[in-house]
Amino acid sequence: MKRSWNTLSQASNGMYTVQDFKRAAYRLVTEQVLYASDRSARVAYHLIEAHLEDFKAALEPLGVVLERNARYRYVVAQPLHGEGTPVSLEETILLLILRHRYDQAMRQGQIEDLGEVIVDLPELQEAYPAFSGRQMPDVGTLRLLARTLKRWGGCRLVETEGDDPQPFHLLVRPAIVEIVGEHWLQRLDQHNQDYQDGEGGTTTTEDEDAAA
Repeated sequence: MKRSWNTLSQASNGMYTVQDFKRAAYRLVTEQVLYASDRSARVAYHLIEAHLEDFKAALEPLGVVLERNARYRYVVAQPLHGEGTPVSLEETILLLILRHRYDQAMRQGQIEDLGEVIVDLPELQEAYPAFSGRQMPDVGTLRLLARTLKRWGGCRLVETEGDDPQPFHLLVRPAIVEIVGEHWLQRLDQHNQDYQDGEGGTTTTEDEDAAA
């Protein structure tokens, strides 16, 4: 660690406590992405932004690389190792589709001010089978998937209002570029291989899990 949390706390003249630094570091490890635009993450983001090199040094022994996107104002903690939370086939497919849609929006200049892209359900319903050869999950399952994917900071579910026929849409967030890379395609290949290996026998939900 470049400087101790106690040293940084004292240097802040009472603005931040040692616990503030510890909580911010814990959130980086557990949430992976913190956006300045999110009310719940705003304080932690500003603390990390002001002490970026110290947080980088603190996370390095854990095998985690910390990066900051100054344009869209978020920090992302990327683990260098391949072990982590199990990821289902459905989660993998949805994240890859959303990353593809984000790349399309960037090329077409459809990015919102905060670097976000809106994906409507009809659009997703068309893209899902085209990408995966599978039917899109029902709305209830999709809602649960989207809430699960929020843990990576790549998208979030936004409930619609009024007489909108769609119950919700998905907001793809800019950190998806860092989070969902080539290794996610490798996960999809592994899922497909596991499925092929399991044909003719009994498969379980564990067969469809890979490590994040």
